Amino acid sequence: MINALSATWRRGRLAGLLTATLLSLLATATYAALPTPGAPDLSARSYVLLDYATEQVIVERDADRPVPPASITKLMTAYLAFEALKNGDISLDDQVTVSEKAWRMGGSRMFIEVGKQVSIKELLQGMIVQSGNDAATALAEHIGGNEASFVAQMNSTAERLGMAETHFENPTGWPAEGHMMSARDIATLLSRLIHQYPDLYQYFRQKSFTFNGIKQYNREKLLFRNEWVDGGKTGHTEAAGYCLATSGARDGMRLIAVVLGTDSDQARNNQAEALLNYGFRHFETVDVRSGGETLASPRVYKGETDETPVGLRQDLSVLVPKNQRDELAISLKLDGELVAPLREGDAVGSLVVRLGEQSIVERPVVALADNPEGGIVKRATDSFWLWWDD
Repeated sequence: MINALSATWRRGRLAGLLTATLLSLLATATYAALPTPGAPDLSARSYVLLDYATEQVIVERDADRPVPPASITKLMTAYLAFEALKNGDISLDDQVTVSEKAWRMGGSRMFIEVGKQVSIKELLQGMIVQSGNDAATALAEHIGGNEASFVAQMNSTAERLGMAETHFENPTGWPAEGHMMSARDIATLLSRLIHQYPDLYQYFRQKSFTFNGIKQYNREKLLFRNEWVDGGKTGHTEAAGYCLATSGARDGMRLIAVVLGTDSDQARNNQAEALLNYGFRHFETVDVRSGGETLASPRVYKGETDETPVGLRQDLSVLVPKNQRDELAISLKLDGELVAPLREGDAVGSLVVRLGEQSIVERPVVALADNPEGGIVKRATDSFWLWWDD
């Protein structure tokens, strides 16, 4: 198991360590690259394999290269629809009147009819399962008021999520100059969608949908190959090639694979599947410590109390090659002597995780409780001890 927590601080003491819980998405950790012996070498224009729990990249090629994403664009349209549902701005039963523009959309369609009313739920299924450009346009017009306003929301959301190599011109992925995404941005978006809207993510698992008497099957063929694959989004245009963003969960671990610019439907499926199989076969996610868990209670000078519990804001997990979890070592480093006042959330040091000799992640450690200044006698006494120690 993971080596014992080691820490260095003055007049401090270790607090007991608890079993870590499953990681929520990380916001403050930066991970070092891991060795990837025998990683697949794919023909796709760009690709990335991401561990969902840690957001560590396992394998990548040109992952930050902006390219046309085709219908993978609809991941963002779905994300904004899910956000509107969660905020109560729309409901699944709301009826949307189909515009002529939505009805006239070419490419893949769910075959909605101009002037007819279709529910949000049906439009979501038509967009996600059938990849309907008509459905995506109808959703965009309804949520945004008009398509241009919705596209502005798409771009502002991409910026908020840190998708630096993304720019949208429409909600469908229809070819347009400047409409670009990178493999890393797509993986980030799919990860956020799964994390923030797990109940609505079920639509991506749906294998078929019948509307207006027409039954169509999900274009994500890995859903039919592997029971552990639970959804994603395909895309294809002449400029984009064949693209796929997909996710699967196995043995308590979730991975996200994105392949862009392959030369056939079969190639995108095979290459995404190869990435997922490689990740599951050679790596595992290890829970390290829980957010809010007391890692230590170091000495605090001039405070109301002599000690303050410290720990992580969020749960911390790491990705390691299989059979190497015993090589993990964890150390706590405090930023010198702690002096009140301390507020809950103040940074006081860092937790460092090493795999052998390699530091693979460093995460800020914060105060878990307030410790205001003590009385005048306490402050004077501790000032003397600080002087004496120096």
